[in-house]
Amino acid sequence: MNGFEKLILDNLKEVFEKRDIDEIRFKALGEECIVKPDGIFFSGKKDTSAISVIISLYVKNHLDYEPVLEPFISIKDMPDSMPYREGFHANAELPLVPYVQKIYEKRDLITDKLGPDKDINSKDDVGDFSFVLFPLPKIALKYIFYFADEEFPASVTCLFSKNATLFLPTDPLADLAEYTGKKILEIVNE
Repeated sequence: MNGFEKLILDNLKEVFEKRDIDEIRFKALGEECIVKPDGIFFSGKKDTSAISVIISLYVKNHLDYEPVLEPFISIKDMPDSMPYREGFHANAELPLVPYVQKIYEKRDLITDKLGPDKDINSKDDVGDFSFVLFPLPKIALKYIFYFADEEFPASVTCLFSKNATLFLPTDPLADLAEYTGKKILEIVNE
């Protein structure tokens, strides 16, 4: 048993001791996820990676609260976020910058795989384009993109749903945004 698996199982023990349920099903990063007392499964295969640690933390709180999306907040607006801001920018936003045009071209595919069941994007959004994704059912990430022009390079901003910190602490939220960015790039490069 690796260190991640022990963390996952400890978290799941707490979840299933509190609730009279056999399993929890939802989409995580666009994939079907089944959470059981003995682990987290994607496509029937047990997963003990860092994303499953995040999911095990998420399920501890996911039934207790309803999501509040707006106003979306930046990582700097979250409690105790100072140590994570630079890493968040480097790992969750900057890797997407070279792909802004490709992301624009595949935005419908990205939102089909990672987005909500309905269109919640506002026509009043800033940026050249934007969309909202749900890497986990009650945590929304709003991405705002700017194309490069003669004066400024391309840029990407990732914001979190207003009450995301009720479902996960700041550090795992930053990690979730990083994994979501990687999933966006997987879709763009398919």
